[in-house]
Amino acid sequence: LRGGKWFGDYIRAVFKVFTEEGYRIKGFKAYIASNIPVASGLASSAALEVAVAWGISELNGLGLSRRDIAEYAFKAENKVMGIPCGRLDQYGSAFGGVTLIHTRPPYNVEELGFREGVWLVVDSGIRHSTADIHPRVQGEIDKALNELMSIVPPGLKSKLGYRYWEPRWEELTLDELTPYLENVNRAGARRIEFTIRMHSSTMLAVKVLKGFKPTVSEVVEVLGSELVEPGRVRSILSSNTWRLELIGLVMNHQHYLLSKLYDVSLPEIDRIVEEMNKHGALGAKLSGAGLGGSVIALCRDRDTAGKALKGVLDCCAPRGWIVEIDEGVKTHGDR
Repeated sequence: LRGGKWFGDYIRAVFKVFTEEGYRIKGFKAYIASNIPVASGLASSAALEVAVAWGISELNGLGLSRRDIAEYAFKAENKVMGIPCGRLDQYGSAFGGVTLIHTRPPYNVEELGFREGVWLVVDSGIRHSTADIHPRVQGEIDKALNELMSIVPPGLKSKLGYRYWEPRWEELTLDELTPYLENVNRAGARRIEFTIRMHSSTMLAVKVLKGFKPTVSEVVEVLGSELVEPGRVRSILSSNTWRLELIGLVMNHQHYLLSKLYDVSLPEIDRIVEEMNKHGALGAKLSGAGLGGSVIALCRDRDTAGKALKGVLDCCAPRGWIVEIDEGVKTHGDR
């Protein structure tokens, strides 16, 4: 089952998790249909795992919660198959909506209820493997952390760690780390900078999604004056669509980080992002592990999304979809 080179292994892995959890599962026939592009950064493996786990629970009267389903799906991919994924895809597939997933135990989920705008997904047509990308990048972070742990003072060392999951990233700032990052290998230093800047911009997005309006200085400090001018931020904050527009800014900022500091974008992906923004999207970013896959964009309305989709399909992508925020895993029809 290791590696996930055949989609059926994901199904087998889910069954293995249920068996390890002590359940005796009745046999059944399953029909699987999907229009999600495989290996395109759209969590197709997680969607399959969650659907199978939910089906097992429903057919066997187990009454498992969405959180249980998400956790079993995560175990199937991460523990059984050995793919170095986090919990984001499985929890997102199970819960649907716009959610904040806390990635430390007990892995709580906050449903934010954001329903504004129209989303656009474009498949680049370039395929990738999460199993090939994540270990390399995680290894670069680990190497940088080990170098940092040998040179930083005790107070800073207590917030770091030797493996990528150990640091308290939310407590770290670039100001305190920069003097030491200069003595770390260049690739690792960029990965550390990426992680901190990605976290701070995500926290800004969460604040906006919850309906709290940030200050101009807060936005500029997080996103950087090289990418957003204070005057533009001030204009956005005074408009009725400030939430949508700020989320768009964060998406563009995060794609910039993925491309320039994490090195998981490609010229073809960068062009898709550029074209989407050029044709009216408020923001766009790479989805998934990178080096291929899909781009997700946020638009003001369906007409704009349609124009952005046509514009990008005319120049640099094979297919795309205007999509809605889903409600998560559920049972359709009679059981």
